[in-house]
Amino acid sequence: MFSIRSLTSNRVSLQPFSERHLDARAHYQGLSKVARYLYRPPLTPDASRESALANRDRRFECPGDCLLFSVVSNEDDTLLGEVVATLENANAGQIEIGWIFDPRSAGRGYATEAAKMLLAYLFTEKNAHRVFARLDAENDASRRICERLGMREEAHLIENDRDGERWGSEYVYAMLAREFEATSL
Repeated sequence: MFSIRSLTSNRVSLQPFSERHLDARAHYQGLSKVARYLYRPPLTPDASRESALANRDRRFECPGDCLLFSVVSNEDDTLLGEVVATLENANAGQIEIGWIFDPRSAGRGYATEAAKMLLAYLFTEKNAHRVFARLDAENDASRRICERLGMREEAHLIENDRDGERWGSEYVYAMLAREFEATSL
């Protein structure tokens, strides 16, 4: 099995989910305002726990394999949110990234900092050729994160998915390995 290692910056660490952060994850994963951009209902505490722990020691070799990292404050070990990488095509080096953060930690740059670390890890350690993010067109905060990361908008998909009865549109942002090297994240 592939073991996910921890990554650290000045303010945050990316690490596998541990028991001590599962209640905090269940809190924000259970909020409607968090789930509204995910095209799924809020998670129950049991579903939140199960999905966090299922990803701790997964392989990253086949389409759909995920690396899920908790984003933890180095100052006080508080769970701030999470970042995830999903392998879409190993042969072509295509990886999708995403993030979900507790609204209480919003507006302080944690998501951008964590996503930068994840991008660097994917390009340098996982030999990604292209990393992309799909986000609800109404999710301005995630759009701004993509732009701060230096990702470029590749597509605006109109009414391409459903959230219950609501049609949702998405943006696709991406970065190639050569673009990453040029930005010196």
